[in-house]
Amino acid sequence: MSLIAIAFFVATVAATLVITLWASRRAKSRADLYAAGGKLSGPQNGLAIAGDFMSATTFLGMTGMYFDAGIDQTAIYYLTPLVGLCLMMLLLAGPLRRAGKFTLGDVMATRLKSPGMRVFAGVSTIVISLLYLIGQMVGAGTLIGALFGIPFGWAVIIVGLLMTTYVAAGGMLAATWVQIIKAGMLVVLVVTLAVLCLVATGGPSALYAKAAAVHQAGRGLFTPGISKTDLFSSISLGFGMSVGMLGLPHLLIRLFTVPDVREAKRSVVAATSIIGVVFALLFFVVNPAAVSLLKLNPAYSSAAGAAIGGPNMVSIHLSEVLGGEVLMGVTSAITFATILAVVAGLVMASASAASHDLFTVMRKGAARDEKQELMVFRLAAAGVAVVAIGLAFLFQHENVAFATALAFTVAAGANFPILLLVLYWRRLTVPGALTGGLVGLVGSVGLIAVGPSVWVRLLHNPAPLFPSDYPALLTCPLALITAVVVSLATAPRSQSTTKSASAT
Repeated sequence: MSLIAIAFFVATVAATLVITLWASRRAKSRADLYAAGGKLSGPQNGLAIAGDFMSATTFLGMTGMYFDAGIDQTAIYYLTPLVGLCLMMLLLAGPLRRAGKFTLGDVMATRLKSPGMRVFAGVSTIVISLLYLIGQMVGAGTLIGALFGIPFGWAVIIVGLLMTTYVAAGGMLAATWVQIIKAGMLVVLVVTLAVLCLVATGGPSALYAKAAAVHQAGRGLFTPGISKTDLFSSISLGFGMSVGMLGLPHLLIRLFTVPDVREAKRSVVAATSIIGVVFALLFFVVNPAAVSLLKLNPAYSSAAGAAIGGPNMVSIHLSEVLGGEVLMGVTSAITFATILAVVAGLVMASASAASHDLFTVMRKGAARDEKQELMVFRLAAAGVAVVAIGLAFLFQHENVAFATALAFTVAAGANFPILLLVLYWRRLTVPGALTGGLVGLVGSVGLIAVGPSVWVRLLHNPAPLFPSDYPALLTCPLALITAVVVSLATAPRSQSTTKSASAT
């Protein structure tokens, strides 16, 4: 246990709680709680989007993945989200900001005039957010447990209590400023680590030569194929990570926190620039330096080459090598702040979907009671935290990057195709959207459940029923085609019904 790490942790938690207290005094209405009043500037929201996206996966999971398997698969995790952000700016930022107010349910229900679409949006938001939360909770539990010497279970419970406090008390305003501050801290940390890595290894050439010399794959560390992932899984993972960005609810609802379309687009541009710089430094400098400095070091790597404490601890070990306990304490605290910021955004998305979408439909047209809706919002935040803690126990031995990829997969299959059709295809019908969305949602979750990681490694069955953990390449086109076919089949009936209703 490091006293320095404890001091930085306490300071980080105290700072975030102060922000939450400040925000709670200003979050008086639904607009404040759900969308920070819609008053953020593009650059502010871009920092918040970057803070919302750069999670435990970015700093813990992908560094650990590179440590084990080099650029194979890791390159997909770094490159494809940037593609997704570019597509978000081109396809969704403007239309989504014009169509929505607080949630994705607003967008779908307003366009198609159906409470069923609000239910679908609410359910898919909660499912995707919970899957994304798995990686964050596992990362937080691993980090706190290793540094403080407490059991994994207590560690994730602490995180659950904190994230419930942030969201229930401060809403989107608190989550936003935690994300903005955390994004700035993470950028400074990554730049500092990159400079120290280059100094410690003697420059880029020496860094790469040493990494190849100590890794079991040799120069294969820098070429695809070491993990022996099949072609379908690699392509499907890349596809899912790209278009999945356009279906992640906790990122998309951030487009409602700015006043207009121009600021929404500026948000995405700022976020892409920040994330791109951080990813480049991690991929080209920090990750190979971790291999160079930690492999064959018995204090941090086993005889078999595995990181002591698991792959999610590689970044923390590297910081200790570069700067001793002080840098390790700072890195641990910023990593923890990173996780807190992301889980706050995810709980925010889930709780708003539960209160603004699902609860609204349950009231069956009754007059909206804002105080009651806000109470449901806070109760939903607590409920999501409880479920996330339970899922963290089930997946505690998974790499957090893999856990996050599951959320991207479901977002690509369920949300992305329906959002695209809602915004761009006027012939979309309610039956088509619901059928296509359910095919994407149920198909994605179902194929993940019977894939190798869940069906074999988690449930201990002898062989998977579906050979890949990444079914987005199947589920996304299937959802899109289903929505189009059902819409075309139901369009005449829907149109005649509309004409009859208007005549009446």
